[in-house]
Amino acid sequence: MIPKAIDDLFDQIGEEKLQQMIAAFYLRVKTDDILKPMYPADDLEGAEYRLKEFLVYRLGGPQRYLTERGNPALRMRHAPFAINQSARDRWIALMNSAMDELDLTTEVRFPLEVFFEHMASFLINQAE
Repeated sequence: MIPKAIDDLFDQIGEEKLQQMIAAFYLRVKTDDILKPMYPADDLEGAEYRLKEFLVYRLGGPQRYLTERGNPALRMRHAPFAINQSARDRWIALMNSAMDELDLTTEVRFPLEVFFEHMASFLINQAE
């Protein structure tokens, strides 16, 4: 199956379902031994908000992220965090688990999985 372009998924997912997915993801992060230490405890809500806004923008929704934060520059923004293969794999596992809670069609889920896999791999900046 060829994944559909992600930049038109927002209308199919909607902001409410996207917010539910991100909230489910961060509930898992809060108790995760690998990812939790990467997030400043006093900014977990901020991280949740920024990821949601990034995904709203990237999936073809309102461009608030660009207005508020400018160019995503994801590698630069993630440079302070030691992201290795294990962290990348855990991020994917937690996001997949969060997506399991939603009633996403394959037509929506598959391109999201491909997008998350590519982005998470792109952000690796440390060897194991």
